[in-house]
Amino acid sequence: MVSIDRPHLHRRSVLGGALALGTAAFLPLHSAGRAYAAGPVIHDCAEWGARKPSSPVNVLQTVPHKIIVHHTATANSTDYSQAHAFSLARSIQNHHMDVRGFIDTGQHFTISAGAHVMEGRHSSEAALASGTQYVESAHCTEQNTVAVGIETEGTFTTQEPRPAQYTALVQLCTHICRQYGLRAYQIYGHRDFNNTDCPGDRLYALLDRLRADVAAAIGGDPTAPVWPALRGGDTGERVKTLQYLLVRHGTTLTVDGSFGPLTEAAVRDFQTVSRAAVDGVAGRQTWNQLVAPVRTGDSGDAVRAVQSRLVSLGHSLVVDGQFGTATRSAVTAFQSSGGLPTDGVVDARTWSRLVA
Repeated sequence: MVSIDRPHLHRRSVLGGALALGTAAFLPLHSAGRAYAAGPVIHDCAEWGARKPSSPVNVLQTVPHKIIVHHTATANSTDYSQAHAFSLARSIQNHHMDVRGFIDTGQHFTISAGAHVMEGRHSSEAALASGTQYVESAHCTEQNTVAVGIETEGTFTTQEPRPAQYTALVQLCTHICRQYGLRAYQIYGHRDFNNTDCPGDRLYALLDRLRADVAAAIGGDPTAPVWPALRGGDTGERVKTLQYLLVRHGTTLTVDGSFGPLTEAAVRDFQTVSRAAVDGVAGRQTWNQLVAPVRTGDSGDAVRAVQSRLVSLGHSLVVDGQFGTATRSAVTAFQSSGGLPTDGVVDARTWSRLVA
């Protein structure tokens, strides 16, 4: 599927700058829309007058493992009405289908200036309600089968979302986390993955607060993963982890722990494909694109990366690429020593601690 990589100026030109940011109280519970515990009313595609998708959306029998926040990069208007919100949703869908060539709206949900929350891609609301399904999307390159995309109306380069809109974002993220079993630190901004200004400097700066506010509702430590920057000339286990993950993504590379010209070329190639900043340095965007959760029953080079790093930290393991009982025990021991949730799953924050 074609994916979105939309710098904010592109977004703004798309929707003509006529749409806006605003303030409104939360919608009361009524017959239109559906209300959730700790979540806003969500208006589905039928309510805002969506077109039918050009082909059936792909409903996956899996759950996502992150949320990605965007801004629409449209004008910050003061029209906070439901009518404006529905018009925004139709404008986005028209652009995505008629200009971008998507089968439907790219993101799963949209929060208008007036804090009206709308379903984006068809079936996203039903999938969320199930807690076991997820709709393939088109909002962030290389993340469209694993991440819920939320568009927040406005351009947040120099101003923040209004309080009601921000609170709706907290409520929606909280509900998504509860439904899919996500943790607050699994909330990201678009620029954490792709080379884009989205979701704007001011909204991006609010993401730590957003994670903390969601964690206040669902529990847990909201601290986001922190990644090292690896570059030419670096050596050691962190480089081996990087190399294993690049091999997992299809690169032909010798895993030797030395960041030489071949590794740099592999990083640049991966950055190009994933639409990260292409600089040959493995930093935040590159790591976020490379890592994916691994757990009991998994196999391959990502598991080898985990095992090799754990061995370097003193755990007794065979680096065989098989995530069995011994690997799980080593992972949970590492998590316990680092104050992480001891679930035996190597998610983004466990990955980040392994390469810290």
